[in-house]
Amino acid sequence: MLIRFLGAVGEVTGSNYLLETENNKYLVDCGIFQGENEKENEAPFDFSPSSIKAILLTHAHLDHSGRIPKLVREGFKGKIYATLPTIELCEILWFDTVKLMKEEAERINRKHQRAGKPPIEVLYTEEDVEASLKLFEPIPYDEIISLEDIKFRFRDSSHILGSSSIEVWNKDIKIVFSGDIGQWEGVMEGTPAIIEQADYVIIESTYGDRIHKSLAETREEFTQAIQSAISENGKVLIPSFVVDRAQRIIYETRLLEETLVLPKKVPIYFDSPMGKKVTQVYRKYNSLLSSELQKYYLNSQDPFDIENLRYLSSVEESKEINNLDMGIIIAGSGMCTGGRILHHIKHSIWKDNTHIIFVGYQAQGTLGRRIIDGARSINVMGEEIAVRAKVHTINGFSSHADQRDLLRWVDGFQGSPMFIITHGEPNSSQALSQLLRLKGYQTLIPVKGQIIDLIKKEISEVRPSPSIDWNSLFLELDNQISTLKEKVIGSSDIEKFGLLKAISIILKEIIKR
Repeated sequence: MLIRFLGAVGEVTGSNYLLETENNKYLVDCGIFQGENEKENEAPFDFSPSSIKAILLTHAHLDHSGRIPKLVREGFKGKIYATLPTIELCEILWFDTVKLMKEEAERINRKHQRAGKPPIEVLYTEEDVEASLKLFEPIPYDEIISLEDIKFRFRDSSHILGSSSIEVWNKDIKIVFSGDIGQWEGVMEGTPAIIEQADYVIIESTYGDRIHKSLAETREEFTQAIQSAISENGKVLIPSFVVDRAQRIIYETRLLEETLVLPKKVPIYFDSPMGKKVTQVYRKYNSLLSSELQKYYLNSQDPFDIENLRYLSSVEESKEINNLDMGIIIAGSGMCTGGRILHHIKHSIWKDNTHIIFVGYQAQGTLGRRIIDGARSINVMGEEIAVRAKVHTINGFSSHADQRDLLRWVDGFQGSPMFIITHGEPNSSQALSQLLRLKGYQTLIPVKGQIIDLIKKEISEVRPSPSIDWNSLFLELDNQISTLKEKVIGSSDIEKFGLLKAISIILKEIIKR
């Protein structure tokens, strides 16, 4: 059996692994790329979609599932195995993705038409989503499923509702895909399932170099940020993944109301056309949630129900709160790469009594990452806007395991499996690799396209072709120009003026070529 790494290597998005047996090919996940590598979504697949027999899907988040309708559009006709909650969440996320892609394409194509450029196309359509949904095969946790030449079992990874680690057997080889692992004794989904046996483990490393603050410290951070905003009569913006993170924030705000920290006069808005639907799925499958949340249901209460919470679906409703003086707005996308949070940032980030609370991972190249890295100004929807808002980063609300949780999950394995470290930026993957080596394990951090023969234990050498990241370069230039404006306008420094004039001449030469 061979495994080929086609995504989530050296980064946290685009999860995609190709398994090849003697007779068949299988995919584990087929996610979109986000941030600085999102152009890869438009590239052809590194295999023929029609050659894939089946997909094993760890969970619904778009960085794991988001390219499946594109795969179907280009010829995939096999089955997609996933848990029931994952299937229902994918339906909501995929249709919303089509809507957002269409809106973005229309905006870009209006510009292209004026410039005489050809129109762009969306990755996939509603018809592709509908065709994809027909291929799903629901799988329960903990049951071994046999296909032609592999067996597999889904185990609860406690990352989001329905998320899984997957055990795969082929002949005498067993490989485990961690998927995204949740925190130990997590507030939302409890504790990840322990897996004891494997020859190879593909393990995520999103927070492989970090330790989250304790639950008490995290809640205190959140409390202080909310109290500070209320005291300043300011608005709170919470960029959030609509699945799981938003429900967690709703629950945490409920706790603040129960303890009288959050006055009931403060309005709370979940601004997402799919927010209510996702929360309904969480209510439907509440038996998969943690004991902390199930206590509410036992007492005929709803942990996601707050008296002053309002779900906003329409664009008109969203626009109505642009001029809101005080309140809490939860909106996607979590990394500020699109969605309604961009409009709220545009209208409020320039105000010094606005508070932005980041409660999830911000990948390299995303707007969210630039904000938490301290950008003084940002470009939002073509407009340069000053950043004067107070920025808070609360990683303790993450649905990802931290370094300590990852090692605890690793400790469940008996014997000496090889750990192949993916789904992390280089520093995170390296840190986890070093710790696993200290524990006596063999590790590998693969590069994109690398192949491992799991039976012969042979690892291919891959020389990645050099790529030019124009987007990041221009973003860096934009930030430097913004800083220069602040420092040199009004200055009489002739030397600096001469240097900048020389740079201007060089840029003109580049444009001519």
